[in-house]
Amino acid sequence: MARVILENISKNFGTVQAVRDFNLTVEDKEFAILVGPSGCGKSTALRMIAGLEEPSTGTIYIGDRAVNDLPPKDRDIAMVFQEYALYPHMSVYKNMAFGLKLRKFPKDEIDRRVREASEILGIQGLLDRKPKQLSGGQRQRVAVGRAIVRKPAVFLFDEPLSNLDAKLRVQMRAELSKLHDRLQTTIIYVTHDQVEAMTMGTKIVVMKDGWIQQIGSPLEVYNYPVNQFVAGFIGSPVMNFIPCRVISKDGRLFIDAEAFQLPIPEKKAPHYQSLVGSEAIFGIRPNDIYDRLYAPEHLKGNSVRAVVDVIEPLGSEIHLNVTAGRHNLVAVVDVQTQVRVHQEIELTFNLDKMHLFEKDPPNLRIKTEA
Repeated sequence: MARVILENISKNFGTVQAVRDFNLTVEDKEFAILVGPSGCGKSTALRMIAGLEEPSTGTIYIGDRAVNDLPPKDRDIAMVFQEYALYPHMSVYKNMAFGLKLRKFPKDEIDRRVREASEILGIQGLLDRKPKQLSGGQRQRVAVGRAIVRKPAVFLFDEPLSNLDAKLRVQMRAELSKLHDRLQTTIIYVTHDQVEAMTMGTKIVVMKDGWIQQIGSPLEVYNYPVNQFVAGFIGSPVMNFIPCRVISKDGRLFIDAEAFQLPIPEKKAPHYQSLVGSEAIFGIRPNDIYDRLYAPEHLKGNSVRAVVDVIEPLGSEIHLNVTAGRHNLVAVVDVQTQVRVHQEIELTFNLDKMHLFEKDPPNLRIKTEA
């Protein structure tokens, strides 16, 4: 197993900078996820680790050795792509064994590894089938199995679940997490899906425009986003953002969003004192907004009147799209909420979970923790 280090990595395609000043350490046995919108450079970074792209600057280490000059076959990595890339004329068994056969492994060792991997993935009954006889999820398991038999130091996954339907993606997420726990190997995984990032990774690397925005555990990135981009990208539904001004009134600080004012909790106030009179961006997650009738008792003073535009009942919760003044908000409310479109509702905010971001790019979050 191995640690992966990227030092001052950049990648240029002509005048386009795909990856910029990329510094990352993935420890041995970590499950690191590179996440971000399309075009942010995450797949390019993965391809450089794999040796499929050459860095314009910087050094890549796998284990204790620099691998910039090593071809992919000598890097002790295995990569699983978005496309399954199975040989259609070969059986599942032969697809999984092919790489080992090229490396001239003994037949009995190949057989042992293929059967061991097939049992781990639950595809031992499919070894004689051809890829066209398999479902999408089964094909993806075969692609993963082909990587497992290699027993590499590092697994690289490039959006492997994006071709699967929603139910199968959930199932495969769980299976890949169990696989990581069983194999205890280093995994670097690329996705644009923040749900995959939150549920699978031990370390999340959020990227935008080739730059790393934030590195941290899933909960750290969710609860303490470094800027507005990270706050809006991680979490579903996305965080609400409202332009506001911080004001002082009767010895207390308030968020003034024109249509409403909300008191800033006393424990947060000292951190926002320097913003009095200044413009900022108020952020609050939909899950921290309640129908006032079903809000915790201690929150009921922090309420805002809004008009309901769209109702989305999801069984265990209801998503409301509402308008408060000129601001559009999303609230996740209790299923007991009885409300109709165009009707007014009183919403309560859990301001202990609020954030303030600087008005100007890169819209950094004003920290309220040590």
